[in-house]
Amino acid sequence: MEYRYLGRSGLKISTLTMGTMTFGGKGNFAKVGTVGLDEARRLIDLCIDSGINLIDTANRYSDGLSEEMIGEILAGRRKGDVLVASKARMRVGDGPNDSGVSRYHLIRECEKSLKRLRTDVIDIYFMHEWDAMTPLEEMLEALDALVRQGKIRYIGCSNYAGWHVMKSLAVSERDHRQRFVTQQIHYTLEAREAEYELLPIAVDQGLGVLVWSPLAGGLLSGKYRRNQDQPTDTRRFAGWTEPPIRDEERLWTIVDVLIEIADERGVSAAQVALAWLLGRPAVTSLVIGGRNEAQFKDNIAAAHLTLTDEERYRLDTVSAPPLLYPYWHQRATANDRLGPADLVAQMPV
Repeated sequence: MEYRYLGRSGLKISTLTMGTMTFGGKGNFAKVGTVGLDEARRLIDLCIDSGINLIDTANRYSDGLSEEMIGEILAGRRKGDVLVASKARMRVGDGPNDSGVSRYHLIRECEKSLKRLRTDVIDIYFMHEWDAMTPLEEMLEALDALVRQGKIRYIGCSNYAGWHVMKSLAVSERDHRQRFVTQQIHYTLEAREAEYELLPIAVDQGLGVLVWSPLAGGLLSGKYRRNQDQPTDTRRFAGWTEPPIRDEERLWTIVDVLIEIADERGVSAAQVALAWLLGRPAVTSLVIGGRNEAQFKDNIAAAHLTLTDEERYRLDTVSAPPLLYPYWHQRATANDRLGPADLVAQMPV
């Protein structure tokens, strides 16, 4: 397993992170998975034994049950190199302060997560989504206080727009508060929008990048194929709509090339899709989830797969997003003075 520095921090995390949204299966999350405690224990052991050193969860997953299961499984084991990331922001109740990133909500939810996780500290604490109603100064002051109290070690954001990230970093610098060290974003061969702003920001500002749902909810796993009956034991069949697919024909064209390369290499399409992501600029780790041991084992194998330049070219070409303004103008008129961050969106295919 390879370990990469998380942004400008001195923390090293494995290139694969264990995702636990399938743990518990409470409420709407049953559509994603219903992994029980015993199976979760086996999966966590498998991931740790494979070299994965970060487990990702959230207060929202199965109404906290995912955190509770992780806490029970890891009880007595946190003294090793097992890191845990959690999140707050999403609605967790019907009260007026049961969502957002207010000081009230963040401190309360952090303390609840610590209790469920049976730990004194959360290693990476993500703001799960943007909150335009809470001043950034209030959010960052609360996170700064939690770090200084030893309840969280690093902070990150998730599902922010580019200007949200930059404004947050600017306020942190101005007020001498804790700074985001990483983003957690959606980014796949099928969904490359992050290359317009989020990845260039990560390169320029030294942010780590964790990728959630790197197989597009299983659509890039090879289980779904063109002109075939689709599997019924999946989250999409159960009604889970993330991520949205805007161009189904383009999706199947990408899947066709994934399967071609996978067959040529004797590996799964999922491994090829994950290996492509691990070679992209600024990407630190991929959050892999699953319902069973076979899915995790297959995904873990991607950590050892290196694609050739020719294979990457085929995947880049078939999945290339349109060059939006101002990028097409910059390619035409500023191509002689573009830097590494600019080239994320300008990379030739």
